[in-house]
Amino acid sequence: MDSEDDMHDANDVESMDDDEGFYSDEMGMDYYGSDDDVDVDFGEDNEGIKRIEASRAENNFIILKESDIKQRQEEDITSVSTVLSISRAASSILLRYYNWSVSEVHEAWFADEDKVRKTFGLLKKPVIQLTSSRELTCGICFEAFHRGSIRSAACGHPFCCACWEGYIRTSIGDGPGCLILRCPDPSCGAAVGQDMITMLVSDEDNRKYSRYLLRSYIENNKKTKWCPAPGCEYAVNFVGDDENYDVSCLCSYGFCWNCTEEAHRPVDCSTVSKWIMKNSAESENMNWILANSKPCPKCKRPIEKNQGCMHMTCTPPCKFEFCWLCLGAWSDHGERTGGFYACNRYEAAKQEGVYDETERRREMAKNSLERYTHYYERWASNQLSRQKALADLHQMRTVHMEKLSDIQREPESQLKFITDAWQQIVECRRVLKWTYAYGYYLPEHEHAKRQFFEYLQGEAESGLERLHQCAEKELQQFLSADGPSKEFIDFHTKLAGLTGVTKNYFENLVSALENGLSDVDSQATCSGSSSKNGGSSKAKGGKGKGTSRAGGSSKNVDSTGMWTCEYCTYANSKHSTTCHMCHHQRR
Repeated sequence: MDSEDDMHDANDVESMDDDEGFYSDEMGMDYYGSDDDVDVDFGEDNEGIKRIEASRAENNFIILKESDIKQRQEEDITSVSTVLSISRAASSILLRYYNWSVSEVHEAWFADEDKVRKTFGLLKKPVIQLTSSRELTCGICFEAFHRGSIRSAACGHPFCCACWEGYIRTSIGDGPGCLILRCPDPSCGAAVGQDMITMLVSDEDNRKYSRYLLRSYIENNKKTKWCPAPGCEYAVNFVGDDENYDVSCLCSYGFCWNCTEEAHRPVDCSTVSKWIMKNSAESENMNWILANSKPCPKCKRPIEKNQGCMHMTCTPPCKFEFCWLCLGAWSDHGERTGGFYACNRYEAAKQEGVYDETERRREMAKNSLERYTHYYERWASNQLSRQKALADLHQMRTVHMEKLSDIQREPESQLKFITDAWQQIVECRRVLKWTYAYGYYLPEHEHAKRQFFEYLQGEAESGLERLHQCAEKELQQFLSADGPSKEFIDFHTKLAGLTGVTKNYFENLVSALENGLSDVDSQATCSGSSSKNGGSSKAKGGKGKGTSRAGGSSKNVDSTGMWTCEYCTYANSKHSTTCHMCHHQRR
C-alpha cells in the first residue's frame, strides 16, 4: 500500500487491484501500537468475573440457578391461583399446558372458562356420585376397600391407594409424560394434580415428579433454555432483541441462545450449521477419494498411488495390473509406450480430449479439497489456541494471581488487568476462529469484499498475536522475579493498552462482518459517483485518487462530501463527527 491517498480510486474500486483494503499500514501500527489514545483505569475493582460475564452483553439475558427457577415457578403458580381463584395444583396444570405463560392462561380462561376446564380436565363437580356405603370397589383391582382407603380425582372414580400408587409410579418412571396425568378410567379425562401425587407416592417418586415439573418450566418456556455445557445446571432467560444472541453462562461457557451452538459471532446460525455439517459429513471424504485416487478398471475400487512407478497392481482378490495414467492393462504397456514413468498412449489421448472431463472433475475436487483444508486448518488451530488460552486463564486466576500479588506487593484487585487481557484473548480467538467459516462461504466472485475481508482478518491476527505474546511471554519474567520491579508498571500500561485497542478492533470487525462488509458497496457507490462527476482528483491537479486535499474545512473531504478518517482511512458521511470504524474524532 503506497499511502492512504490510494484508498479511493474511482476507477479501481470494484476490482480492488490498487487497494489493499480500507486501512493503511500507518493505521495498522497506530491502531494496535499506540497507547496515547487508550484510556485505562487501573484502579477499578469490579464485583467479580462471574457477575461481569453475566451482564456484559448489555443485560440481554439473565442466568438462573435452580433456586431462581423454583422461585419464579412458585410465583407464577401463586399468581394464576390468586387471580383465577383455583387451587395451586390446577394452576400448575394450566401453566404447564400454556408453556408457563401467565398472560396466555389468563387470556384463555377469561375468554371461555368452561372450554378450558373441559380441555384440561379441571372439572367443577364429580362425574359420578359415590354411594354412602362404608366399603367401595376399586375400579382397577375390583376389590372392596374401606372408604378411607379409596381415593378419587375430581371426577369421583374410586381406586384404592395401592392401585393409585402403582399407576402414578409407572407414569413417573416413563418420563415427563407424568405431568399430564389423567384419571385411570379409560373414559375419563379428569386431570390428576400434584397435590394428589404428593399424597400417594414415595418421597423418591415425588422428587422425580418435582424435577420434571421444574425442567418443564425451562424447556417449555419460549424465553428460557438450559445451558448446553456438559454438566451445567444453570438456565438462561433471554430478554434481549433479535440482533445479539450471545450468552455467557456462569459456568464460563458461551453459546448462541438462538441455535445453542457455541457463540459464533460474526457468523450467522445458518452458516454455522452448514460449517458443522460439512466438518462432519462424508462429502469431504468423497472429495479426497476423487482427488487422490482412481478406480481400478476391473473391480472399480478406488486406489491411491503410493509409489513413483505408473505400474499399478490392485489389491487381492482382484490383482489387476494397469497403467495409472491411462488405466489400460499393463500387458499392453512397455518400453514402446514410454516405460514405467510415462505413458505415450495417455499423452496422445489427452491431446485428443479423451480425458478432459475426468481430469476436470479430479482437478475441481482437488481445488475444492485444498480450499476447504485451508480454512478448516486455521479454524481448528484457533480453536486449539482458544482452549489453551482458557486453561492459561484458569491457571492465572487460581495460581499466578496470588503469586504475582506477593512478588509485586500489590493487591489482586490491581492485577485484574491481566485476567482482563486473557479474557479478551479467549474472546478474540473465538471471533477469529469463526471468521474462517465466514471466509469459506464468502462468494468467490465478490473480489472486493474478499480482499477487504482478508485484509481485516490479517490485521486482526496480527494484533491478537501481539496481545497474546505480551500476556503469555512478557509476563513470565515478573512471575519468576524475586521482588517488585519498576518495569512492571510499563508492562501494566502496555498490556492494558493492547487489550483496549484489540477489543476495539475486534468489535469493529464483528460489526463489519455482520453488516456483510457493506462498507465495500458504499465505497464503490461513493467512488462511482465521484468518477461520474469528473473522475479522479488527479485530473484536477490534486494529490491522490479521488480525495480532496485542498485544506481548510474541506480537508480529507471528497467531491461527494464524504470525509476520510486520518487514522483508518474509512470514508464517513459528511455529517459524522466521529469515524464510524475506529471512533476517532474528525479533525
